[in-house]
Amino acid sequence: MYKPDQIDWQIISFLNDDGRMTSTEIARKIGDVSSRTISNRIDTLIRQGIINIRAIVNPETVGYRVLADVYIEVEPGRVREVATLVAELPQVSYVAAATGENDVSISLRVRTIEELFDFVNEKLGRISGVRRTQSHILPFKIKDLDTWLPPNVLDARDGNSR
Repeated sequence: MYKPDQIDWQIISFLNDDGRMTSTEIARKIGDVSSRTISNRIDTLIRQGIINIRAIVNPETVGYRVLADVYIEVEPGRVREVATLVAELPQVSYVAAATGENDVSISLRVRTIEELFDFVNEKLGRISGVRRTQSHILPFKIKDLDTWLPPNVLDARDGNSR
């Protein structure tokens, strides 16, 4: 199993800020590392499944301004089945099994509150095994998976360690 070192974390941090940053730019920012080394490390990080380089759509700029979390109570023994069906719906950006009062937790993006209402009632409500839903409109998002980094990565980027 490949374990990223401090240089790898610096590379990841720079790419997290700008996925189009060139190996040459990253090498210059890190110092004492060639652009070829950076390219090879990026290839290794991708091959090992540690990072993915991809375009991330900003939903708000394309009209999907309503962000909501929906918690779903499911009939016993059907959590995985329902979660898999829900994951296929294009409005859904996140699906996970949950513990406690609800069985499945999802996040979704829609254009309007009415579209949220229709989605929860017409799409989720018609999935066999769904008992009950609870929706929460989220007025704004501060952090998400597309910007998440493990603790101390920014220290590695700056060459510090805590």
